[in-house]
Amino acid sequence: MQFGILGSGSWATAIAKILTDNGNTIHWWIRNSDSIHYIQKRKHNPHYLSGAYFNPVQLLLNDAIEDVIAKSDVLVIAIPSAYVADALAAVPKEAWVGKKIVSAVKGILPLSNKLLNEYMADTVGFSSENYFTLLGPCHAEEVASEKLSYLTFSGNDAAITATIAAHFKTEYINTIVNTDVIGVQYAAVLKNIYALGAGIAHGLEYGDNFLSVYIAASANEMAGFLRKISGNNPKDNGEPQNYAASVYLGDLLVTCYSLYSRNRTFGNMLGKGYSVKAAKLELNMVAEGYNASKCIYKTNSECVQANMPIATTLYSILWENCDAAEGFRKIESFLI
Repeated sequence: MQFGILGSGSWATAIAKILTDNGNTIHWWIRNSDSIHYIQKRKHNPHYLSGAYFNPVQLLLNDAIEDVIAKSDVLVIAIPSAYVADALAAVPKEAWVGKKIVSAVKGILPLSNKLLNEYMADTVGFSSENYFTLLGPCHAEEVASEKLSYLTFSGNDAAITATIAAHFKTEYINTIVNTDVIGVQYAAVLKNIYALGAGIAHGLEYGDNFLSVYIAASANEMAGFLRKISGNNPKDNGEPQNYAASVYLGDLLVTCYSLYSRNRTFGNMLGKGYSVKAAKLELNMVAEGYNASKCIYKTNSECVQANMPIATTLYSILWENCDAAEGFRKIESFLI
């Protein structure tokens, strides 16, 4: 099974480390040819996770995306959601025939307001049977330092999903399999929004006591949304989905609490008085929760209609110039 990776940011680099540490040779699309030459010479990514070193023999680097797709059986897409459509726009429909996609995208594509599987189905007719997801809780920085982490792989066929997941299992990575493809993707979107809110709360100098209540309420709100959008889709054994599992609650917790979380960092800046524009410039990285808040607001308003006062208030802070302190006074009342 030949793996290809599309993307060269911190998460893509972490995935490349996992696959190569497990003995895989990978095809890796990196847009910038200078970065390719640097990795070939210095054995690490010059811009992300510089402490993660690679054996160059295992890296087949290429700045031509079609070549990487053509030479791979399984494509791991690890491009920030805001840039996925541009990156894939020039790839012809026939290039995807016979391929499997593993999405490591942690957001909704903002221009189309679609998950990656929906976008691929609409644009190139990609089959859901060949679509899988790779989600956390798993910070790229901890992968680079080989701290024990857990990855959840989701797909419609549990056996095929498990086969793909086996290529990622290492001494520091454990893998879990489930079949909730839609639910896990929306959970990954929502946790970024709530983590951004946790950062705002920290910047406004709320304490740990408040934050624990805020996160508990966010988890409950997220579960309500997931139940509605998935139609209460049960597991294969007929039991309801366990939204306290690691890919749901675990990912929410780590993204809200960890200092590695760019969404928490972005929110912290807003709580301290930065404008959205200034925070984006200062962070110099994509905080997925920012665009996600608008996407979820639209999806919920138009389709799902779940009760989401926290996410709606965060949308108002981020997109409607609601004062952060005023917004959190409203959130305080939701938590009583």
